[in-house]
Amino acid sequence: MACKSRRRSRPLTTAYLILAVCANAVLASSPLVNFAAMGKVGLAGAFAGLDLVTNSSSVTFDPSTSSLLARSSDGSLSKLASTNPGGSILAGCAIGDVFYVAGNFSSIGDASASNIASYSASGSFSSLGTNGPNGAVHALYCDSSRKQVWAGGHFNSPGASVAVWDTASSSWSAAPFGGLTGAAAEVLSITTNSSQSSLFFSGSFFVAFGNSSAPLNSTNNPNVPFSSGATPFSSSLVPVPLQPPDVSAGPSSSDGQFSNVSNILCPAGADGPGNTWLAADGNKAVITVRKFAFLTARGVRLGNTFLNGRGTTGFSVATIPDNAVQRLHYFDPTDNQNKTCTDTCPLLTDSSVPYQDFLFDSDVDVTGFQLTLSEWQGAGPGLHLLQLLSSGAFASAIDSQNGPSCFAPGPSSTARTGNWQEKDADTSIPGTTQAVLVSTVDVGTSSASGPSFTWMPYVSASGQYDINLLVPGCTNFQDCALRTLVKVTVFPGGGQQPWVTTVSQQNTQDNATLIYRGPVVPTSPDFQTTIEMQLDDNPVGTGQNGKYELVADRVQLILTSPNVTANSNSSAGSNSTAAAERGFGFLEWPLGASSTSSASSVLSTSAVTALDSVGFDFLNALGGAASVASSSTPSIAAVAHHPSGAVFLGGRFSLSSGSASGASNIVVFKNGALAALPNDGLNGPVTSLVVDGDKVFVGGSFSDTAKSSNSALKGIAAYSVSGNSWSALAGGVDGAVASLDTSNNQVLVAGNFTKLFASSGASEGQNAAGFAAWDVSSSSWVNSGGFLVGSMTLVGNGTSNMPQFVAGNVATSLRFGASGFVMLENGKDGQPQVTPLGVQFDSTATNSTAATAKSRRSHHRRAGAGWIPSFNVLSVFKRQTTTTLAPLPTPAPAPAPAVLAGAFWTNSSSSKELVIIGGNFSYTSPASGAQAQNIAIYDDASRTVTPLRGNQPNGTVRSLLVRGDSLFVGGEFTVAGIEGSGFAIYDLANQRWDSAGLQPLQASAGATVTVRSITASPASDHAVVVAGSFAQAGSSPCRAICSLDTTNKQWSALGNGIQGDVSAVVPAGNNELIAAGSIALADSTHANVAAYSFSNSTWSSVGNGGDLPGPVTAVEVDNGNAARVFAAGRSSDGSSPFLYFWNGQSWNSVGSTLQGTTEVSQLIMVPLQNTHDGNDVIESDRVLMVSGSLSDSSFGNASSALFDGQNFTPFVVSTSDSGTPGTVAALFHSFVNIDFTQRHFLATGVVILISIAIAAGIVFLLALIEILWALFARRDDKVSNFDAGDLDADDDSTHRPSSLLEHINAATRSTILGSSAFGPNAEKEAGLATAGAAAGAGAAGAAHDDPFSGPDASNYLRAETPSDALGGALGPEESRPAYARYSFHGEGEGELPVKAGQELEILDDRDDAWWYARDTRTGQEGVVPASYVY
Repeated sequence: MACKSRRRSRPLTTAYLILAVCANAVLASSPLVNFAAMGKVGLAGAFAGLDLVTNSSSVTFDPSTSSLLARSSDGSLSKLASTNPGGSILAGCAIGDVFYVAGNFSSIGDASASNIASYSASGSFSSLGTNGPNGAVHALYCDSSRKQVWAGGHFNSPGASVAVWDTASSSWSAAPFGGLTGAAAEVLSITTNSSQSSLFFSGSFFVAFGNSSAPLNSTNNPNVPFSSGATPFSSSLVPVPLQPPDVSAGPSSSDGQFSNVSNILCPAGADGPGNTWLAADGNKAVITVRKFAFLTARGVRLGNTFLNGRGTTGFSVATIPDNAVQRLHYFDPTDNQNKTCTDTCPLLTDSSVPYQDFLFDSDVDVTGFQLTLSEWQGAGPGLHLLQLLSSGAFASAIDSQNGPSCFAPGPSSTARTGNWQEKDADTSIPGTTQAVLVSTVDVGTSSASGPSFTWMPYVSASGQYDINLLVPGCTNFQDCALRTLVKVTVFPGGGQQPWVTTVSQQNTQDNATLIYRGPVVPTSPDFQTTIEMQLDDNPVGTGQNGKYELVADRVQLILTSPNVTANSNSSAGSNSTAAAERGFGFLEWPLGASSTSSASSVLSTSAVTALDSVGFDFLNALGGAASVASSSTPSIAAVAHHPSGAVFLGGRFSLSSGSASGASNIVVFKNGALAALPNDGLNGPVTSLVVDGDKVFVGGSFSDTAKSSNSALKGIAAYSVSGNSWSALAGGVDGAVASLDTSNNQVLVAGNFTKLFASSGASEGQNAAGFAAWDVSSSSWVNSGGFLVGSMTLVGNGTSNMPQFVAGNVATSLRFGASGFVMLENGKDGQPQVTPLGVQFDSTATNSTAATAKSRRSHHRRAGAGWIPSFNVLSVFKRQTTTTLAPLPTPAPAPAPAVLAGAFWTNSSSSKELVIIGGNFSYTSPASGAQAQNIAIYDDASRTVTPLRGNQPNGTVRSLLVRGDSLFVGGEFTVAGIEGSGFAIYDLANQRWDSAGLQPLQASAGATVTVRSITASPASDHAVVVAGSFAQAGSSPCRAICSLDTTNKQWSALGNGIQGDVSAVVPAGNNELIAAGSIALADSTHANVAAYSFSNSTWSSVGNGGDLPGPVTAVEVDNGNAARVFAAGRSSDGSSPFLYFWNGQSWNSVGSTLQGTTEVSQLIMVPLQNTHDGNDVIESDRVLMVSGSLSDSSFGNASSALFDGQNFTPFVVSTSDSGTPGTVAALFHSFVNIDFTQRHFLATGVVILISIAIAAGIVFLLALIEILWALFARRDDKVSNFDAGDLDADDDSTHRPSSLLEHINAATRSTILGSSAFGPNAEKEAGLATAGAAAGAGAAGAAHDDPFSGPDASNYLRAETPSDALGGALGPEESRPAYARYSFHGEGEGELPVKAGQELEILDDRDDAWWYARDTRTGQEGVVPASYVY
């Protein structure tokens, strides 16, 4: 019984899907195709995924399960295992060669595992103990250094939402902090900080630090007059003290009671004379504040005037010195909404709102600001209150800079011990100077004995603060050699222990060093926060002249959250504070840290880290715990820590208060506070974040920013950290993104989507069902390498053997993904190596015709059958007897994107060999924006596609042929500006269409021209044969097949012509071609396969036309032998396919196992590396590759199979983007002629050893013969005294040994080379040898008669291959490029015919007269005259 194969398309079902052919159909020793013998090889078709059939078992997928696939470095995919039905895989990570996979499942592969399992390099899955997480696992983190796996999710054992697997002890335990509870009680993400020193846990949970779990201080600062236009945060910011000389305004009112702007800096009374400033009536006004010193500001506080109906209604703020108009955040008490504005911002005219606070995006370093009052009511604008808000609180070492702040009972202050002196220097802000205090101390002085400096800043309200010590750079002060370390102690109050930090003051540039992060209580009569600085206990550096220098500048308190209060009921100056910190959705935990308390209740404040403020602020921004409980539960699903220090938080939330009020679904924590991203984030949930350089890539279920600005942000977006801006990934995707990862400068995207859009308005795009790859450098979607159809949930980095893993509900998957085209070559162990197309084609081509087809054979390729209309064109032939022919079969569908034809072209300017591909596709170049439609140039080295310049074909390209720089294009299309349809010529060198003077092909009435085959004429270098469905060519009455003279673009008929439709044409030797289709000869003789002889210009039927069951869709001639022809097609009634073989006498069926749904698009004979059992049909060194959409009783479904004359071996299986079977249209190659000769090579070392042994044997034999000859010659000599004078001058007796050696050398060369002992001049050579000529004459004769000087290739010793020179066995072959100066016919045996200007590769140039060369186009080798080459 045949093994069936099924494929299912979306939507996903629970049915099993078999994508590969059955394993038992694959032979134990499969044929190994020798792609190297064909040059470069391309495989084209209508497919989105492709795989080569191996001896592995069938690959099945059940979409109701979750499958785990391994992704190799080239992007190819292979299935590892699936879960139980209904299971899901949500997370994964690796330690060494073990990959840990987790989710919600009870089994995976053959292993019974609850929610988490391991996959080893051996290929097996294992469960992790018996007491692992008892619920879904959403996140994994692998700590390779500690050999631990952290799991987070929704479970309560072995820990609440967090558990740890120790690989050394093979045991589970709760997290050191116990667990995380509250809200939804689940952890959705576990990531690490940028330095990989701590973990970030995020999700939906509460975490508390301290002694209480209730958030405090949720009202405005009681030390500041209340206003509904302020928030708890803004009212806690201490205003910067401003003096009258710092402020100017104009134009001012002419009324002296209202013209002094300094009156509004801290008004002494109510709105009125002496406490209010008014602008001149009817005029816009500008107020400028300049401090001429470096300061950090967070915003401005404005109180309007309400005198006589006047008041400011609109304003803007620009900071100095950058003159940038700032975006401001404010709370609008009229509708209780947090809002933002830039220019112009509104100011309320409601007298019940005494002032409003307007905050910058973040802390800004300024020297002042300019306030423009641009809109007003009444007679003109005016203000009652103007304040510049600090970042929280501050204190300077220079007392004059510690002026009293408005509403403060007193200024910040300082104290010092030792001798401190003022020192000034310029700053990086133009027009400002910097004053500090310095103190010198002898090297070796102890910390207790040295000077100290104490800052006592005024803190208006309790809250979470970052305290920075500002240290000026030593370069400006020119004291780098004096600098060392200082010890800084912070007393924050609230019963907390002092914080001690060592700070280096050796920084060359200005620096702000964090010395404390946590709660600080406000200044009161009983307590004031202090920061003390003194010499460190272990100072560094040698100092200068025996001295160190300590520098005191400023301390800066940055308010991050106003949610701590103080209760000063104790005496003796001590403070007892019942303080608690509570956060939501985020916890930072240092790797390796331990704890005795539990995060599920309250953690000790000693466990608070620098970034735990994220959770504190986030809870406050949500509106507190009550808001979390009353709304749909928010969550933080993803966290990314950028190297700049910014922490990005993505999830499902909407913030209603604080510095990031209004932000939705994504927010950033930077500079100690939450901040909204442009346009307030995104309009849908965020599920994944990944950092790549300056970019943060964001995935989720969104379609735009929260405030609509970019509709291309569909499912995925990129945020620039430096540019603070959003950018799209082309047009996004058409569904939700679940997971992101980066690899090899690509962003890998997994989710539940089907298409990749090219632009925001696009409704169609590239097909990518669940998995895609974005190339960062080219900013374009590229081929991900593999193919799958599914709803994917995970993509993540893996092990060294398996770089990535992909998981989800898979319906279809094949190893390679490509938009209709791959390159093939010999790989490891002779196995085929596949390189997919490097880009993704769009799923729709903008064609006027919807028909799809496969292209036919051309000069350098073998193309498939195209779409053929079922009409009879014979009615257009008036001068011939017509006959009724069966229509050509309709081929398998080839929806876009499909590549149906290809040819190779060597660019004459760059000498680079490129691929021309044609079909039914479209592609937009990301570099130029130019669009390729149905035809393009592909560079397989860079894996890039370049559109042809000029108008694009509107229709489908089915056949291609390259001759020189001319590209002949056939199919069913039109090109704007070119007369006719179906055929055109393109000048590749000049990048333009070259159809001027070309008469168009013409169709019969009611039909269209379809060209299926363009073939180089075997009889002429200046002619091509064009075939398909047409009535005539220009004025020439040739039908279905016609010859085109490429020199003058004139058409001519081939003999008397034929009737019908031609599907394929192949040459048969140098003087004949074979045409196939639904054909009758001119005399109406049925001949679905016909031969045309160029020598006598006649057509003849190949066999009896009635012997074939029906029309032929593909034909092949075995190595040009017209007595060995293969033909495939379908029966005349369309019921069954056939494959027949012509043996020179009769047609015989050889494809009886092919089943009814089979459509054959191409037949091509391919060479083998190995052999099969030869037979009368096909020789042992080759096989017939049958391509199309195949169904066979022996193997099921395939797209290509190899036929050895007796059996089919499935070779390629493919699928469409929807999961239905794909088709292979054509395999094409760069070599014109295929060399089927097999050569078996010995290893280089073995060749060298054999050569040495032969040489040693010859030397020994020569010596032995020499000795024997000498003995034989002297056997009759008598012993006598020797007298040299007795010898005649011409006595040659002393030359006999030399003559003997000459004979032996010549004989040896004859034996090796298979030629006469003395070459072509044997008689002369023999005469010279026996005569024992003089040494000069002998040398001349030897040189003249060197056997390597012969005129043909037989005189060249070729080692293992035709391209190996005589010395090839002693080292790698060396060659050089050359060109033919003249044409050389090369009709002799071993000679290589060349044409003037032709490019050659010289393999051996040691002979003066003849050089051994290779034709770079065809691979043919032979000798050419040396004088003909340069």
